[in-house]
Amino acid sequence: MDLSNLQPAVGSKHSDNFRRGRGHGSGNGKTAGKGHKGQKARSGAPRIGFEGGQMPLYRRIPKRGFTNRNSLDIVIVNVGALDRFEDGTEVTIEMLQEAGMIKGPKDGVKILANGELTKKLVVKANAFSEGAKAKIEALGGKAEVI
Repeated sequence: MDLSNLQPAVGSKHSDNFRRGRGHGSGNGKTAGKGHKGQKARSGAPRIGFEGGQMPLYRRIPKRGFTNRNSLDIVIVNVGALDRFEDGTEVTIEMLQEAGMIKGPKDGVKILANGELTKKLVVKANAFSEGAKAKIEALGGKAEVI
């Protein structure tokens, strides 16, 4: 027995894609699984979260915090991580993606100064911290803003 052999118990799973209310022969005629009378048996039964007219929970609890819809989602890469590239390489956002250092550029890529750099690189990114720019240029490289 291993995980690839596991199956649900016989009869525990059933497809629920049959048409309700199509006569007794269908096995789900007459009340079509809604029981007899009552609010939930009617068409236009109340929406999710409806509490019979009482102020619903989602409106009773206080709203807290705030969402800044104008904020940018910047991906950061540390200078130390760039040391994996060969000396003299021109590092672009596409190369960072191929190397698996970032998943996607989102709203931009910023290079930060954490770590040590030992190779001369030409780095092209959306933004650089002052420290990162200094480390890249100290080795004769270039920090180009795109």
